[in-house]
Amino acid sequence: MSTSPAKENMLRRIRQALRTPVPVPFQHTDNGSSNVFKSDQNDTAIIFAEQFSKLQGKFAFCADVNALTAQIKSLFQDKSWSKVYCKENTFYQLLDQIETTPYNQLEDCDVSITGCEFLVARTGTIVMSSAQKSGRTTSVYAPVHICIAYANQLVFDVKDALDGMHQKYSEQLPSLITFASGPSRTADIEKTLVTGVHGPKEVYCFLMEANH
Repeated sequence: MSTSPAKENMLRRIRQALRTPVPVPFQHTDNGSSNVFKSDQNDTAIIFAEQFSKLQGKFAFCADVNALTAQIKSLFQDKSWSKVYCKENTFYQLLDQIETTPYNQLEDCDVSITGCEFLVARTGTIVMSSAQKSGRTTSVYAPVHICIAYANQLVFDVKDALDGMHQKYSEQLPSLITFASGPSRTADIEKTLVTGVHGPKEVYCFLMEANH
């Protein structure tokens, strides 16, 4: 079957292009080794707080564990929360100090408390994984999620968090890595923004200066 002049012309142009390839644009980022977004010179904690708040998250900084305990206790009293789902032993002492016993039913709890893997400043994102004792569901199914994080978990960009995960879990990455940016939001219903449909309606992040 003969080739039409138009098709032959197209094939000729493709062959010509293959013989003289166009230089790759953005050569410094073509292998994924460098960040597209440059690190801000400002404190990453300030950047995270600003971005997290823009996404309707509620942020609080705590200089030490005493400040954390006081703020958590005040919040619980204000919200009248009693059913607190928490699977991480790290925070059991905190619950004792605010005179709250861990509740063991996630499906009808008032609030859940978890830690995290990293906080991404540029996007205001909490990074969690299935390797945490909280598992896959704690931060998703509770109506309110409280994340307690530490300053050494702050990174600037998503790439930094992924690099950190590879370093932390060098032998095998967790089966699930979650990037949560504020409360659950959807505009599927009549293009109206609704929170809390596919996840928590409120998300709090308490950032501590040190993890001791």
